[in-house]
Amino acid sequence: MVPFLTPPCPGLPSSAPVSLTPGYVQGTFEMANKEENREKNRYPNILPYDHSRVILTQIDGVSPSDYINASYIDGYKEKNKFIAAQGPKQETVNDFWRMIWEQKSAVIVMLTNLKERKEEKCYQYWPDQGCWTYGNIRVSVEDCIVLVDYTIRKFCVQSLHDGCKAPRLVTQLHFTSWPDFGVPFTPIGMLKFLKKVKTLNPAHAGPIVVHCSAGVGRTGTFIVIDAIIDMMHAEQKVDVFEFVSRIRNQRPQMVQTDMQYSFIYQALLEYYLYGDTELDVSSLEKHLQTSHNAAPNLVKIGLEEEFKKLTNVRIMKENMRTGNLPANMKKARVIQIIPYDFNRVILSMKRGQEYTDYINASFIDGYRQKDYFIATQGPLPHTVEDFWRMVWEWKCHTIVMLTEVQEREQEKCCQYWPSEGSVTHGEITVEIKNDSLLDAISVRDFVVTYSQGNQEKQSRLVRQFHFHGWPEIGIPAEGKGMIDLIAAVQKQQQQTGNHPITVHCSAGAGRTGTFIALSNILERVKAEGLLDVFQAVKSLRLQRPHMVQTLEQYEFCYRVVQDFIDIFSDYANFK
Repeated sequence: MVPFLTPPCPGLPSSAPVSLTPGYVQGTFEMANKEENREKNRYPNILPYDHSRVILTQIDGVSPSDYINASYIDGYKEKNKFIAAQGPKQETVNDFWRMIWEQKSAVIVMLTNLKERKEEKCYQYWPDQGCWTYGNIRVSVEDCIVLVDYTIRKFCVQSLHDGCKAPRLVTQLHFTSWPDFGVPFTPIGMLKFLKKVKTLNPAHAGPIVVHCSAGVGRTGTFIVIDAIIDMMHAEQKVDVFEFVSRIRNQRPQMVQTDMQYSFIYQALLEYYLYGDTELDVSSLEKHLQTSHNAAPNLVKIGLEEEFKKLTNVRIMKENMRTGNLPANMKKARVIQIIPYDFNRVILSMKRGQEYTDYINASFIDGYRQKDYFIATQGPLPHTVEDFWRMVWEWKCHTIVMLTEVQEREQEKCCQYWPSEGSVTHGEITVEIKNDSLLDAISVRDFVVTYSQGNQEKQSRLVRQFHFHGWPEIGIPAEGKGMIDLIAAVQKQQQQTGNHPITVHCSAGAGRTGTFIALSNILERVKAEGLLDVFQAVKSLRLQRPHMVQTLEQYEFCYRVVQDFIDIFSDYANFK
């Protein structure tokens, strides 16, 4: 976890919001408290001040029609850079779109899910497909991209009133990874999201509309991170306390909890320590080449520095209690490489047998989906049954194997499949159907059958991709084999529904981490024309220790991306 940064204000208690004034003294709430407007507020205690509220144009003869629960909020230097709003209610959706249109906003930032813990947090104010009319505003869906931490929806918005006015593009960025309780586990996703918001907001647009459910907690947190990053660039300093106090004069209770307050510091520290490591595909070649030509070792130094910074990612030993239980330590190939408790793969407990819910395996996020991969070690003779139980219970159709069974006279992975016929482990029978070799990949098809007592048997096809091109020491001779492997796995996934992909080498960190990092990096290169090798690997290391183990593996990630671009640049329309 990011080390905690103490607030820069002397004498500031760590639960800073306690000493921050909630802001009630600064203004009145007359409009918000009017009888006819009360129903428009989601929470009776979270209201906009009269002096900073967003005022809608009056609809003929309807007196309270200028009210919406939304407030103007300044950025670091820009006045009214944002509008902080509550999540629309069913009865305020039309007002919400009217506000977007009248304020000429081009970006909506949504920081809540529609429902959390079975409670409605926000009414769905957009159509899933096609178009819908909200009052006088027509909204049609143009595009929707779902990524692991957020979703981007593009809407074409038109006012039926101002018939002559051209329709406008409005982009909604919906951050979906904010947990019901507390704050995100790491600020990496939020910083990426914030950068995307900045990129997609056109220069002359109106205020960015930011909302969560009440429009103060997560909304305030987001706005403060944006402003203080601007402050860091301009003044080389941060003053969170002063900025939060200032925006609380524009909308009460902005940044609601001390957890949110300290999350702001975590995000700023993350940004300060690691900066922006994202590259555009078109600048990668230059990035690697200039260093090559000027002095071949420059690129080495650059990547070595990056890789060194990765070793700052602390291994959270206190989060490995299950793996460190004596009964489970026997199940580890390498005692340092065991899963964290918060994302370990849990098996069903065998009746009356303790510790049978444990396997040395971690869920790992993909580019578009949470828990898209399972990173695990090569099974030991006494964990083969657990391995197949995991594949069965988590509905895996794809196994990626990145080690040989033996390397340099040492057992690296128990052969967990039959060379011919079938073999039974507990309640699971594995039968080999075919085994073919294509370039450096063996593709094996298994029929896996589960039978419990006298219940009906169930069967499933599982395909294993066994990559032979990766020596135990070092890296594959070229990147193309890796690119082919990733493509083959992806194709198999599309045909079998996106259940988790089981990936293993021997210990489940070095080659396994490199394969998963590359899968995520290439997926992003294809979708966005961007890559961030450093953050891709860093977020893997927060999910399982030692992922991408050596500098050589780290450099290999860059090399494969370069190969990928070279192979596809002729006919791929990269920016």
